[in-house]
Amino acid sequence: MIGDLSPDAKTPVGFAPPPWNECSAPWRKLDEKLPHDHLTREIRDAMTLLDLAPLYSTYSGVGKAPHRPDLMLAIVLFELRRGRSKPSQWYQDTHENYPLWWLGFGIHPSRSCWYEFRDRTGSCIDTFNQALLHQAVAEDLTTAERGALDGSAVAANASRRRLINDERLQKRLQQLDDVAQDEAQGEAVEDLPAWMGKTPAGRRRQLGRYTQAQQELTVRQMANAQRPPSQRRAPDKVVVSPSAPEAPAGLDKDHVFRPLYTVQTVRDIHSPLILAYDVFAQASDAATLPPMLRRSHQLTGRTLKELLVDSGYITGMDLAEGAAQGVTLYGPWKANDWSKPKKLSVFSKDRFTWHDDLDAYVCPAGQLLKRTGCHQQVCSGGREVMMATYRGDAQTCQACPLREQCTTSKKNGRSVQRSEHEDLIQAHRAWMETAEAKTLYRLRGQTIEIVFADVKEHRGLRRFSGHGLARVRTEFALEVLLHNLLVVHRSLKQRQHVEAINLTTEDSAA
Repeated sequence: MIGDLSPDAKTPVGFAPPPWNECSAPWRKLDEKLPHDHLTREIRDAMTLLDLAPLYSTYSGVGKAPHRPDLMLAIVLFELRRGRSKPSQWYQDTHENYPLWWLGFGIHPSRSCWYEFRDRTGSCIDTFNQALLHQAVAEDLTTAERGALDGSAVAANASRRRLINDERLQKRLQQLDDVAQDEAQGEAVEDLPAWMGKTPAGRRRQLGRYTQAQQELTVRQMANAQRPPSQRRAPDKVVVSPSAPEAPAGLDKDHVFRPLYTVQTVRDIHSPLILAYDVFAQASDAATLPPMLRRSHQLTGRTLKELLVDSGYITGMDLAEGAAQGVTLYGPWKANDWSKPKKLSVFSKDRFTWHDDLDAYVCPAGQLLKRTGCHQQVCSGGREVMMATYRGDAQTCQACPLREQCTTSKKNGRSVQRSEHEDLIQAHRAWMETAEAKTLYRLRGQTIEIVFADVKEHRGLRRFSGHGLARVRTEFALEVLLHNLLVVHRSLKQRQHVEAINLTTEDSAA
């Protein structure tokens, strides 16, 4: 719609016409002032690639005529490109920035209108990204079969200094309940704590957030209790943010303990396109590979065949998931790209030889380590894996001349653990030692790392502006839409330019 704003073009039924059109004197004056290569012109041209019918359908058609959503979306995309991601900034800039007057034909939506529009796009933003990626596949701009996956922590819109534990949360809930009872009995409410809302409506909203925080904190306490003792926190150290209950607290890149979300993206190896994206309410990359594989198929309509990842995604369970979906994973086994191998005080598991026919390991001294039991091991992300324990004879181990190099136990024999996915792990490690795997894996850093460098440094997305997982997902999905829209538009424009040159050359030769 935004590409057809001639004076004869009709405004969609139920929407308010913008103050100007292309024949209006104020708009034409701005058009003369605007450089021919300005970003607003490119965004206006690029938006012709989008079918905005799903966005139009979110309006009920009753009440006051709303502003046209195509104009509002164009303004939002331009603002995101400038690193202006907050609706309050969009409101301010539409009153101060003349390129936005040109792009929006003079509309000045209210502050609340911009916040409502951001929430409204959440219901159809995935549809826009999906259609755009399908078009990219159809135009042979990508095969969507090779990608690089990585994640990065982005701060939630919550204070890192207002995290509370269970004791403090229960106290605040009780205070809110006491004030509510006093109000119900008609008593005057005085001397409210500084943290408490000043109006009844504000306190009701606050009670809803604190109730959600209580539910989230209960889940975190249960998860903390299931951790190994060495990794378990003291109960009073398990905290939650009342303003962003879904966002877990963790260390960001600057080693600041704060509420975080983890952003995940899959970028195409052979083009700048982002093939998949999502935001998770967790502080690490654990267990995000399976949902990201599904997201990639959902958005592109294609199944990834090769995926480059770092060591955080290379677990037995992830390798099994990749094998089940026909995806070959490239990544180091439990070793980050920058890490140095640690010097072990005892023989590593690699020194033990597996004999499948015996269902046993053989140690460097030639002794058999036989299976002594199995157990379910809870891994990060809440997933479980079956682990078998193999142990050597205690007396033989104690008398072995290699005992000091093999085990520190004074009573028992040496033991090793074997995962139910051990065969996949060993095959992957052997594959990553090949020249072919190493050559392809070198592409990871120069593809996926650029995505987060661009989003954080150039777009300023170091902290989300919205509250709640649904809003932060919409916020990041809009960033992806802007990125992919410009990539597809520029690629198609370049192709048309090349075809025009070739046609001119052929005509000249004839």
